[in-house]
Amino acid sequence: MAAGSPREKRKERRCLIREQQWKPSMYSSITPICFASPLLEKPVGKESMPQTPPFSAMFDSSGYNRNLYQSAEDSCGGLYYHDNNLLSGSLEALIQHLVPNVDYYPDRTYIFTFLLSSRLFMHPYELMAKVCHLCVEHQRLSDPNSDKNQIRKIAPKILQLLTEWTETFPYDFRDERMMRNLKDLAHRIASGEETYRKNVQQMIQCLIRKLAALSQYEEVLAKISSTSTDRLTVLKTKPQSIQRDIITVCSDPYTLAQQLTHIELERLNYIGPEEFVQAFVQKDPLDNDKSCYSERKKTRNLEAYVEWFNRLSYLVATEICMPVKKKHRARMIEYFIDVARECFNIGNFNSLMAIISGMNMSPVSRLKKTWAKVKTAKFDVLEHQMDPSSNFYNYRTALRGAAQRSLTAHSSREKIVIPFFSLLIKDIYFLNEGCANRLPNGHVNFEKFWELAKQVSEFMTWKQVECPFERDRKILQHLLTVPVFSEDALYLASYESEGPENHIEKDRWKSLRSSLLGRV
Repeated sequence: MAAGSPREKRKERRCLIREQQWKPSMYSSITPICFASPLLEKPVGKESMPQTPPFSAMFDSSGYNRNLYQSAEDSCGGLYYHDNNLLSGSLEALIQHLVPNVDYYPDRTYIFTFLLSSRLFMHPYELMAKVCHLCVEHQRLSDPNSDKNQIRKIAPKILQLLTEWTETFPYDFRDERMMRNLKDLAHRIASGEETYRKNVQQMIQCLIRKLAALSQYEEVLAKISSTSTDRLTVLKTKPQSIQRDIITVCSDPYTLAQQLTHIELERLNYIGPEEFVQAFVQKDPLDNDKSCYSERKKTRNLEAYVEWFNRLSYLVATEICMPVKKKHRARMIEYFIDVARECFNIGNFNSLMAIISGMNMSPVSRLKKTWAKVKTAKFDVLEHQMDPSSNFYNYRTALRGAAQRSLTAHSSREKIVIPFFSLLIKDIYFLNEGCANRLPNGHVNFEKFWELAKQVSEFMTWKQVECPFERDRKILQHLLTVPVFSEDALYLASYESEGPENHIEKDRWKSLRSSLLGRV
């Protein structure tokens, strides 16, 4: 394969790899938060709750469902509608619109959109405190003499709202203040009603299970991170320990693609919808000197997923640059081309792009003698599919096709849609940057948040798919823990395989041999 100059290849790499390392300046002081289960679909309590559609149907094909159940006071209570679509409102009015009463329950699209976006303006625990206050005061839940029939009418609706909150954004409740308010309001609802008491217990137990699952996942991530070692260091100390290459561990590229899909779906599952918003939290201009979430941005799982992409890219480049013989390097390239093709067929676009990125890294692309032995036709097709030109038009077309297939799927395999994640984050980032959160009159720009929620809800549908492939612990262990080369070590391995072509490369080779190997 004809390879361009190192400079051109670096440009390619910036387009692909560095895209994954992109982090907005707001990323700092990150602590974990995630989401691990689908929404509850069944009504709670004796009364029939408003039937709400699953995520895939929440936002209709024309855009999003903005036709909310309006009561008389909504049209003049600080909310602005146009053609029955909620476009903006004061923060207080939007909070009141979230709270059900005897005659009203908010549409599910509104609940999801407001809970997702409200954290740009206030902490979730502040919102929960306001919701609890409105429920208790307006419905007189604190009054021992209040009408029991009235409470029976409103209690299941409040319980449904709390259930949707705990199901959709469970890791908001890692905050003790959130959990205190939740238990207090749930206790008021449940007092004296056995049915509600059971439902409350079920809701809280389900929430605790999710929090426990998060803690376990964090421990696994921390363990993997603590054991990660640079491959060159291991090579120098225990060379025999990593002599096995990926083909020795898994000779079948289709099986490797399936195991990659296991990792992708598991890591997707632990990204909470709120992380897409919390990644971009900045100071609210109406909050004086207070910056919402400034002390702890909760985007750890989103970050971990981007780190996985980078690891996979470097793993691919390491496996290609490691073999001493040219024919072995060529075989490894063809192996990864087959893995990438199967990822495309599965709908695993994130692993596909990570593999292409690894193969486009300069230490790999400069191996001209190696590439000359590779049949590159299949690789050219894959690169065309993931071509970044025209805002990734080809990829977006393929993604829409996979999403459509997922909607009409009869099997779990057909449901798999794993997006090129860095591009998804960028789309959401530019949507957030391109529109103001507040309008000039101080109203929250809710029209913007409908579109934001639409994008995130699509991701929510994809992340809930169960992986249909059998797990192979040995292969998964290798993919997640085998040491990989650093960028400098990759260049050194590349120069050792195919010598430097010019003075710049020769100088760099000498420098790397000296710094990494201690040789002159």
